[in-house]
Amino acid sequence: MSKLILIDGNAILHRAFHALPPLTTKNGEPINAVYGLVSMLLRVIADLKPTHIAVAFDEKEKTFRQKMLPSYQAQRPPMATELSSQFEKARNFLKAAAIPVYSKPGYEADDVIGTLAEKAGRNVVIVTGDRDQLQLVSDEKNIKLYMPVVGLANAKLYGEVEVKERMGVPASLIDDFKALVGDPSDNYSGVPGIGPKTAITLLEKYGNFENIYKNLDEIPEATSKKLKEGEELGRLSKKLATIVRDVPVEANFEAMEGWRVDSPEVLNLFAEFGFKTLTNRIKEVGKKIEQEKQGELF
Repeated sequence: MSKLILIDGNAILHRAFHALPPLTTKNGEPINAVYGLVSMLLRVIADLKPTHIAVAFDEKEKTFRQKMLPSYQAQRPPMATELSSQFEKARNFLKAAAIPVYSKPGYEADDVIGTLAEKAGRNVVIVTGDRDQLQLVSDEKNIKLYMPVVGLANAKLYGEVEVKERMGVPASLIDDFKALVGDPSDNYSGVPGIGPKTAITLLEKYGNFENIYKNLDEIPEATSKKLKEGEELGRLSKKLATIVRDVPVEANFEAMEGWRVDSPEVLNLFAEFGFKTLTNRIKEVGKKIEQEKQGELF
């Protein structure tokens, strides 16, 4: 496989909805999130030149994390109807473009993406606005993250160096880091009283979460006391923070290679959506891809 792009559908639609001004179809239905998803996809194709593409979505059912901790993400407001109504249109576009969609009840899109990346083995770029997925980055496997920076206008490609610069710990230790400090955006605490600086110091010295607890007798009393008292919460947070990489989904890599963004079905759909500018863009992208394919034959 040359290069697989895995797109976090929920994260990109959510970001697009909040980044772009209101936009409606000729029937008055909201469409700005779908517009943003298509725009991001076209940028990814131009910048990263993928051979394979797939998209992952969350399901409506409760995830194993919500069953483990009922308050997990409970503080988040309900999704706006103007956004939730666009998911079906997004899926219709992906179907028209022959881009496979993956999801699994009981798991988040993060877990599905982690599993597909694991099955692919190497040469993967994950497109998301969710920094939880930074833990999937691996220079050895050439797995990177392509993350929007401001709205959808700019994006940054993350390898292990960039992850360390942003998070303060290597990609492989992000779940250990969150086990200690928690994650307010997902509503879990980590070990109460342990902040980012202390967590980074402990991980640098002891290597990972488990080794910290194997060496409590070496750690200053005030800190070791917090660790002992908060161990149960820390271990729960570790499970919540860790992206699952063995979700029971079948990966059809051959289908991921069959995408075509300028298909007749897409053009018809865009006429329905009123995407005049995007119609011109996808025609140009399609023409360029075809020219590149022809050039590879000679």
